[in-house]
Amino acid sequence: ALYTAPDSCEGRCEEPYSPEDECHCDADCLSRSSCCRDYHEHCHPELFSSSHDAITDEELQHVSEQLYRADHNKAQPNDIAINPQHRAAPDETGYQEDRSPEPLYAYVNEKLFSKPTYASFIRLLDNYQRATGREEEVTAEELREQDVFLEEVMKTELMRKLFAFLHKKNRYSSQQEFLDDLKEMWFGLYSRGNGEQDSSGFEHVFSGEVKKGKVSGFHNWIRFYFLEKQGLVNYFSHNFDGPWDSYPDVLGLQFSWDGFYKEVGSAFIGCSPEFEFGVYTLCFIARPGRACHLSLGGHSVSIQTYAWTKSTYGHGKKYIATAYVISP
Repeated sequence: ALYTAPDSCEGRCEEPYSPEDECHCDADCLSRSSCCRDYHEHCHPELFSSSHDAITDEELQHVSEQLYRADHNKAQPNDIAINPQHRAAPDETGYQEDRSPEPLYAYVNEKLFSKPTYASFIRLLDNYQRATGREEEVTAEELREQDVFLEEVMKTELMRKLFAFLHKKNRYSSQQEFLDDLKEMWFGLYSRGNGEQDSSGFEHVFSGEVKKGKVSGFHNWIRFYFLEKQGLVNYFSHNFDGPWDSYPDVLGLQFSWDGFYKEVGSAFIGCSPEFEFGVYTLCFIARPGRACHLSLGGHSVSIQTYAWTKSTYGHGKKYIATAYVISP
């Protein structure tokens, strides 16, 4: 399996030049003196397989449109009514002022949550304590819930299309290898504190954490809806509303969670769990640590992911540190 690390050319030969990348692997990188240190190891002209395995920007846009069309479990227009209210200017997002007296979600059709991928996703959300620096205790039942969620998402056309693409690009030799890696990269524990196994990619991105008095991560609309319904999240404003007139939409949010503030918490709205899980996985594998430019319904959107660099699993593979939609 190829891990396209941002400082390596493994799996990136002939990847298009982008000024956002810390080093490059295209044919002109030598003339720019910007090649990654292992360029000659992986991208020698005779290594045609390495070139074939590179994921181009055009391929990312094509496969992301496939995933967008395959999101059969997403919310329909009459399933959700949101009330975005105040739109914050760029210099207002740090004010910590509630400019929106009403909740963000005016209505959600909770029948959505009985679908297998939703139900198995929701069961995972109460498995974490949000404070970093406190060791997570993972029970046998919680491990089983992880397996059930992965089993359910892998039944969907969306995740099968994602696997087919990554298999074609030599990232995984079998669906089981893909499944095993998903469990490690998303649910494997690492330390954001003082050595405690207190965090994972899934907890950070989907459930949310609190670190140094601020909300960290927390980019999921379903989690937001339930906590807002319970009176634990207070919606303040939004600074970005995506161009989509159907779901999934994208919002950049300001909110308070039990008194802890999130200055910009971008999130897909109305997508299925497998869509968000799959798109973030795609970008983490293809463009870790870099902006990942996709196309959804003919509109451009970019995802930012970061790898956890202080510990690894397998043969030097990285856990997911975070993943989120870039909101302008």
